[in-house]
Amino acid sequence: MIVLDKENNILTLHTKNTTYQMKADQYRVLTHTYYGPRVDGCDLSYLVRYADRACAPNPDEAGEDRTYSLNTIPQEYSTCGVGDYRLPSIELELPSGSRSADLRFTGCEVRRGKYALEGLPAFRGTGEDAQTLVIRLEDAAAQVEVELYYGVFEEYDLITRAARVINRGTEPVRLCQCASLCLDFPGADLDLVTFDGCHLMERAPHRAPLRPGVQGVGSTRGTSSHQHNPFVILCGRSADEDHGLCYGASLLYSGSFQALAEVSQYDSTRLVMGVNPWHFCWTLAPGQAFTAPEAALVCSPRGLGEMSRQFHRAIRAHLIQDPLEGRRRPVLINNWEATYFDFDAGKLVDFAKAAAPLGVELLVMDDGWFGKRDNDCGGLGDWYVNTGKLPGGLEALVPKIQELGMSFGIWIEPEMVNEDSALYREHSDWAFHIPGRPPVRGRSQLVLDFSREEVRRHIYGQIKSVLSSADVSYVKWDMNRSLSNVWSAALPPERQGEVYHRYVLGVYEMLDQLRRDFPHILIEGCAGGGGRFDAGMLYYTPQIWCSDNTDAIDRLRIQYGTSFCYPVSSMGAHVSAVPNEANGRCTSIQTRGVAAMAGTFGYEMDPGKTTPEEKEVIRAQTAFFKEHYDLIQRGDYYRLTDPFQNGPYTAWEQVSPDRREALVSLVTTALHAAPSFQTLKLKGLDPGLTYQINGGDTFPGSALMEAGYPLPLFHGDYQSMQLYCRAI
Repeated sequence: MIVLDKENNILTLHTKNTTYQMKADQYRVLTHTYYGPRVDGCDLSYLVRYADRACAPNPDEAGEDRTYSLNTIPQEYSTCGVGDYRLPSIELELPSGSRSADLRFTGCEVRRGKYALEGLPAFRGTGEDAQTLVIRLEDAAAQVEVELYYGVFEEYDLITRAARVINRGTEPVRLCQCASLCLDFPGADLDLVTFDGCHLMERAPHRAPLRPGVQGVGSTRGTSSHQHNPFVILCGRSADEDHGLCYGASLLYSGSFQALAEVSQYDSTRLVMGVNPWHFCWTLAPGQAFTAPEAALVCSPRGLGEMSRQFHRAIRAHLIQDPLEGRRRPVLINNWEATYFDFDAGKLVDFAKAAAPLGVELLVMDDGWFGKRDNDCGGLGDWYVNTGKLPGGLEALVPKIQELGMSFGIWIEPEMVNEDSALYREHSDWAFHIPGRPPVRGRSQLVLDFSREEVRRHIYGQIKSVLSSADVSYVKWDMNRSLSNVWSAALPPERQGEVYHRYVLGVYEMLDQLRRDFPHILIEGCAGGGGRFDAGMLYYTPQIWCSDNTDAIDRLRIQYGTSFCYPVSSMGAHVSAVPNEANGRCTSIQTRGVAAMAGTFGYEMDPGKTTPEEKEVIRAQTAFFKEHYDLIQRGDYYRLTDPFQNGPYTAWEQVSPDRREALVSLVTTALHAAPSFQTLKLKGLDPGLTYQINGGDTFPGSALMEAGYPLPLFHGDYQSMQLYCRAI
């Protein structure tokens, strides 16, 4: 709910449990007055205090009032070069060569439904479930207007933000920084939680108290990256899963980003998040506009767990566009780890014949089906079927797979090119390269300049032809290297700072076209595993391959960190062969299945090489997953333990919205001799209901949550168990 007090210029956003308030003060500076647990019917600007601070400049309007300084008051969208020395939200390079931005409030309006952003992902909402607030700010001297957009989803405690900068003058203006959100807090007694790692070990949570100065994370790789995720948390020092005030901020962007928190000299805190200003500079001709990506905020007064569940619910309901909405996604099997490049149509059919009786419903043909592609040194860019491997093309292969009762999916990597390809030999200038410098390769490939329309049009035309040739129901869109040598032959020297962002816009445009032309196809995103796992990609791809590391024990940590923002239904997770190729670890197929059910669930192994006993386990797993699909994929998610604490086990739980069903999953990770007895406390149940566990013993919900469930004494490495709880 949005409440405007136009007489006093007070703008208040209410969700079910939180309040967000701003006020334009006597000098039309838009101050941020409050964000936290819900407060009704109050002007919270009394929290903004003033004092004569040394070395704090005063704007001209303040005259001799030395207590008023932009360097000390909380701002809704921080300025630059006019007296605020803290992190800026916007930086303009004006025709004079000066760099500054001084924004003043000029008006606002409320709209029904949720705003949309042209060419960018955004949460979707109708007049029934969302409202939009548009605030207009103006830099009169620069003749630049900034529109701030706020989307309010009351039920989810979700507030979205975006910014649009418009050149209202008669000369070009250069935009050197344009953040998506700025959030000022009155104190500094907060922890910053970031999600960091590397290829094969993504999104590990790191929590540290804020200290004076600037700290944060970002990416300059042209992707959101394996190293840092565009999702951060600010929370109270004592906040945990079930208690304390927590703020989550997610940037809906898949390119280079920045998320910085600064503690000022007077112990206030500012969070700024958006496109990374590194190698960013956007020229705005008169009348032109630039739109910053959307950021999403959730404030939870009841701990980290509730913050995560609100993000999960909102992402599933208002961000993800699932072609199978309301239906179950199929259990898939991918041939990559089983065959790599060494396959043909006969092998794929045999693969499907072995998988179909086990309950697998979708065969995904991975890398190696196109061009002259027998290793990773050639073929990328030539998106036509290799009829030497697949005689008759997909038209001949797909019906054979479907006759076995399975659907068919395919792997693509549209953004890349090998030098050993027909495309590169004909259009070498289509790949990123800096004039006069040799190429920088990654996985023996170069990056195509997706900022150029002719490049996108050519690649998409090839892929569309392949997908139109047969009944394809799934596409895995991969990207196996970060950007480097970024220079575009299509832009003049003074506009090269636009290339990184234009590249991301090009990727989004092509994904959007793919969705429109093939609305029935389920798209899974991938970037060397989890290198582009962000809310922006989830708008186009309902699920993302969580990591190239499929080891069940490492995945406990990877999926745990991912769960702080992203729902189970978005995390691509498979049962793979052992010893695992990432670390050589061996775990039982039962435990691998339990870990994979913390995600979308599928297989990446040769089913023909499994033992009769393993086949029975796989049949049971696929049947169990299908039976409890809604609970696993759409239930509320609870983290019961922290795998980074190196305890004896890792456990998590999914609870149905009506709280009549729950599934508890547990994997042992550190067993020792003479173990102590362990009791696991469940969460999210109805204390007044009685639950039957795995069809046997019954317990009151209150007992399971307060007293706990007694665990058996496990014996052997990496054991697992699942408890299905049903109210009776």
